[in-house]
Amino acid sequence: MRKPLLSLAAVLALAACTTPMGPVAPPPPPSSDAPAAIPANIAAAVADPNRPAADMVRDELRLPAQTLAFAGVRPGAKVADLIPGGGYYTRILSKAVGPRGHVYAYVPDELTKLAKRDPAVKAIAADPNYKNLTVILNTLPNFAAPEKLDLVFTAQNYHDMHDKFMGPADLSVVNRQIYKALKPGGVYLVLDHSAPAGSGLRYTEDLHRIDSETVKAEVTAAGFIFEGESRVLRDPSDKRNVSVFDPSIRGKTDQFIYKFRKPR
Repeated sequence: MRKPLLSLAAVLALAACTTPMGPVAPPPPPSSDAPAAIPANIAAAVADPNRPAADMVRDELRLPAQTLAFAGVRPGAKVADLIPGGGYYTRILSKAVGPRGHVYAYVPDELTKLAKRDPAVKAIAADPNYKNLTVILNTLPNFAAPEKLDLVFTAQNYHDMHDKFMGPADLSVVNRQIYKALKPGGVYLVLDHSAPAGSGLRYTEDLHRIDSETVKAEVTAAGFIFEGESRVLRDPSDKRNVSVFDPSIRGKTDQFIYKFRKPR
C-alpha cells in the first residue's frame, strides 16, 4: 500500500528547515552569443558621426559592437586590421582604441597589385579624425607591425588568403607571423562566411566561404589556443550553398566569429 503523498505545504516547510549540505553551485556562464553590455569605448566608436552613412546602415546586419566586445577591444590597444577592405571596421577600431591606442591597416601587396590602385584605407589614414591609423603595405607572408599587438582582426577575408589571386598564401606561414606579432595573451579574431561542415577549402574560390573547422585547425597549428565562438552572426536559414554575393543571401550569410589567444 502506497504511503500518502505529503501536502505541498508540508513539502515547503521541510525545504525551509533543511540545512544545505554544501555550497550552492554558481550559475553557468552565459553563452558567447548571449546579449552583453557593450563597453563605452565601443559604443562611442560605432556611433562616431564621421563614419559614412552607408557603413552605419550596415551595422544592423554586421553587429560591429557585439563583435568588437567579444574581441575585447579596449582603449590603448594596439590592433592590426588585416585586409581592411573599404575600412568598415578600421574606423570603428580607430575610435575604440582611442588616442593612446593605434590601428595598423595591413593591406597585402597581393591585393594592391591586383586592384592597381591605392587601398581605400589610405584616405582614412589621411583624415585627421583618425590620426592613430597607419597603413602597412606588404605581402601576406611578411605580416608584421612596428610594435607588439594586442589584437589581430580579420573580417570576411580569411577564405580569400587561400584563393589563387592571393598567391595563394601559405596560411601556415601567415598564421605563424600573426602569432609572432602578438603580445603574449594577445587575441587573433577571425570572422568569415561559413561553408558546409566538412567542406574544407572547397568553396573559397566560388562561394567565398570556408569551413570553420578548417580555420580552427590551421590557426591552432600555429600555436594559438581556441578560446571560443560568438554566435551573434550565425544564421541557420543560410543553406551555405550559394555565393555570398548572391542577392538572395548577400549581407545575411551564416558567419562564424572565432577567438584565438596566444598563450601568456
